[in-house]
Amino acid sequence: MNTQTSLSSSRAAAPLPRIAVLATGGTIAGAAADATNTAGYQAGVVGVEQLLSVVPALSTVAHVVPEQTASIDSKDMSMPLWTTLAQRVNALVAADDIDGVVITHGTDTLEETAYLLHLTVKSDKPVVLTAAMRPASALSADGPLNLLNAVTVAANAAARGQGVLVAFNNKIHSARDVVKTSTYAVDAFQSPEIGALGWVQDGRVEFQRSVVRAHTRATEFVIGANWPHVEIVASYAGVSRIAVDALVTAGVRGIVVAGTGNGSIHASLAQALADAASQGVAVVRSSRVGSGHVMRNGAAADDALGFVSAGSLNPYKARVLLMLALAAGATGPVALQRAFDMY
Repeated sequence: MNTQTSLSSSRAAAPLPRIAVLATGGTIAGAAADATNTAGYQAGVVGVEQLLSVVPALSTVAHVVPEQTASIDSKDMSMPLWTTLAQRVNALVAADDIDGVVITHGTDTLEETAYLLHLTVKSDKPVVLTAAMRPASALSADGPLNLLNAVTVAANAAARGQGVLVAFNNKIHSARDVVKTSTYAVDAFQSPEIGALGWVQDGRVEFQRSVVRAHTRATEFVIGANWPHVEIVASYAGVSRIAVDALVTAGVRGIVVAGTGNGSIHASLAQALADAASQGVAVVRSSRVGSGHVMRNGAAADDALGFVSAGSLNPYKARVLLMLALAAGATGPVALQRAFDMY
């Protein structure tokens, strides 16, 4: 018997990975009356079966198990849907007959959903989000290739243990690092501070670095029914304390401030936030800049005021982590700063 032929035959006969594809709506499932219209469309109207039908190459990559989880414009993402999605992903990755999960999502809040799952999925199995900047009805729609690449990444053994990933425009990003950086370009998602994890093209997947910070199985976070009320305020020229005072009156558990520069805060807003912290409201300093990190100011400022530094997390991801940390029982700036330093 020819050994090489035998090995080739056994490889060819190996079963394809089973990848669950959860559709939630978004531009990737959007449609417009005119194929040249990439702005005036309705998101989330194309079902998962139709999305899959235009990518016949998927059948050579994985056995796809489709599921319509939601049909929304991701600008309308909600806490109950986050709970549903996270619980469903955890149920799927716990099943022996599922090797990975792909989630099609709108681009507007993709980075928030991805980071939420990065902190709450309890498995090493790949979970990959993807999306599109052009609706399914558009000329040169980018959704089909992004979907094929996402399934290719989820089916690849190298994606195991990397946490939740985002496959977009041939790049593979960590959910912690990735942000949307353009309102229209097909390369809208970038990891500005340290770059993508790797790339996927023509069926080939290559990781060039690994995720370092704790995620998925290494976190204490679990999805529950109750979400602590956390809001975001911004610092800018002439800002008043009105918004902070109103949020404290409304009973928020935490406030993330999108500060200027290195998380700096206008004096009027800083006093309002200090008053909020003295009343037990968690205050986290982030930055509106778009890249870089917010340094902890130590005893001279943060320690004295009871503030927490978000590090390199933008305000929207900082809000996700703050909600999860508060829900997990972290109280006070010391415990919260530990969470931001770890995750």
